[in-house]
Amino acid sequence: MAGFETEKQGLEALGAKVIAVSVDPEDKAKEMADEVSFPVAFGATRADGDAVGAWWGEPQNIIQPAEFVIGGDGKVVFSTYSSGPIGRMDADEVVKLVTFYEKRRKEAG
Repeated sequence: MAGFETEKQGLEALGAKVIAVSVDPEDKAKEMADEVSFPVAFGATRADGDAVGAWWGEPQNIIQPAEFVIGGDGKVVFSTYSSGPIGRMDADEVVKLVTFYEKRRKEAG
């Protein structure tokens, strides 16, 4: 998540917002939230993970990474799902992706 904090200006310039969700309890999630300027929700459950199609990690009892870029119309335009800690979205690549989609949108008129 620190990478998204680093890319904050680029994301803001695109009108993009970052929201994080954690399985951690409030006190643990707050430690992470104190290091970033975007909202961090806490207490995500297996049902929450199931709702977005994420994998549930056993025996850690956690939702594996599931990340989404959602367009202004509320539709998912890009997503990643991981079955472990590898394969997460890279913040600077998200900026490039959103920039690309914005350029295409403007060109389409």
